[in-house]
Amino acid sequence: MSRQYITTAIDYPNAPPHMGHVMEKVLADVVARWFRLRGDDVRFQIGTDEHGVKIERKAKDEGVTPQALVDRNVPLYIDLYQRLQISSDVFIRTTDRKRHWPTVQALWKKLIAAKVLEKRTYTGLYCAGCERFMTARDLTDGKCAIHNAVPEKVSEENYFFFLSRETKWLKDLLAKKKDGYEIVPLSRAQETLSLIEQGLEDVSFSRPKSSLSWGIPVPDDPDHVMYVWCDALTNYISGLGFFTAKEDRTFWDDAEVTHVIGKDITRFHALIWPAMLKHADVRTPDRLLIHGFLTSEGQKMSKSIGNVVMPEEVLKKFNGNPDPLRFYLSHEVPVGNDGDFSWKRIEELYDAVLRNKIGNLLNRVLVLLKKEGGTLVESGKDAVGDAWKTYEKAMDDFRLSDAVEEALKIAVGANEYIDARKVWALPAEEKLAELSNLAERLRHISLMLLPFIPKSAQEISRQLGVPYAEKMLEKDFVITKDMKQWGGQKNWKRVGEPKILFAPLA
Repeated sequence: MSRQYITTAIDYPNAPPHMGHVMEKVLADVVARWFRLRGDDVRFQIGTDEHGVKIERKAKDEGVTPQALVDRNVPLYIDLYQRLQISSDVFIRTTDRKRHWPTVQALWKKLIAAKVLEKRTYTGLYCAGCERFMTARDLTDGKCAIHNAVPEKVSEENYFFFLSRETKWLKDLLAKKKDGYEIVPLSRAQETLSLIEQGLEDVSFSRPKSSLSWGIPVPDDPDHVMYVWCDALTNYISGLGFFTAKEDRTFWDDAEVTHVIGKDITRFHALIWPAMLKHADVRTPDRLLIHGFLTSEGQKMSKSIGNVVMPEEVLKKFNGNPDPLRFYLSHEVPVGNDGDFSWKRIEELYDAVLRNKIGNLLNRVLVLLKKEGGTLVESGKDAVGDAWKTYEKAMDDFRLSDAVEEALKIAVGANEYIDARKVWALPAEEKLAELSNLAERLRHISLMLLPFIPKSAQEISRQLGVPYAEKMLEKDFVITKDMKQWGGQKNWKRVGEPKILFAPLA
């Protein structure tokens, strides 16, 4: 057994959660569930980034305090992720003064002691949306490419982190000339190396309290508030109690650490974060797992265009069942790529794949088996072959959409086999043997789909009557060697009652 520490970017709760948040959490959850299923000891952390200019301005516009604003919005994130069956172990908030602040302030002091922070006056272009100062090369036609807004010109005294000094070290790190910091997919690593080649600049780590009051105070300098980097990035270790009496480094020093983040914040995690850790004598994480953006019907989601899709709308469409959305994101968006949300496409996938290829297959097999008494016989010739080997390799390589396809291939083959053999018309003894074979295929499909559509995958096994079905959603459930073997469940003798797995859309 190995240890795995999975984190996501912490969400900015100036508004309710959107589909980008959902895509990232589903990706991380699939990975965390897979690690658990293969026998790893997993710690999965998510949370919220609750300080900064956007929160402060939004609260002022609404006539409430920043704390009241985040206290109202954060529960929306927690509730949504629970309904999406995100299996996180820890939810951290950056306004948590007992859990988060002590590590942040201790880290700041370590950076001061390492002489990598310096106070200086700076004039630059500040994007409130990105919460960072920008250079001319960050802009497109004078605007932030992400927020399509002209940055504000700001002149103020800030603490700066000497990132420019780390150019060679970071280049060696990302080129794996040292311990290595893996970036998946590789194309994102190449983009980051290209940024280093362009030259790194020092990074603003604080803002005067007169410009930003909503944040963690800089130790020993009450006129300054910490800027996003030392505050937000530090959540990955504050959740472990770093630099406090509650410190437990088990899931850092003795684990494989994977940060799941969006492509727009790759540079901060690939450059600023490891450099900060270096000067705090903390080892570099093992991996960045990068996802792209999610568009809507081929266009960037925008309120002005009117194409914003809210997670609640999608859940409502499927009567609160999170699995169609989880399946859509896992099937349609290969890790690292941009994806598109289309109402037409999600309905097509639901009907053609979930309802027909899987749901109807389960129902046909169980109805026919019940007519034969519901008792299983030897499952006959192995119809799975090397599927598990291919599936596991894809999952371990984070080619999640490829892994989904392995499960679907078994389902397609089973449906084609029923029709080609006309199983329903076979003599009783032969029919029972063939149906038992098909039930065994469904058992394997259920296990392979468990990280992606946990609720529905468990229901498949429940209807099949598989002995381990009730344990499948427990965090200590492991897919054993016997489970992956054809006919490996010798105690499985009877099937359960068939029910509609995926109801027709209204």
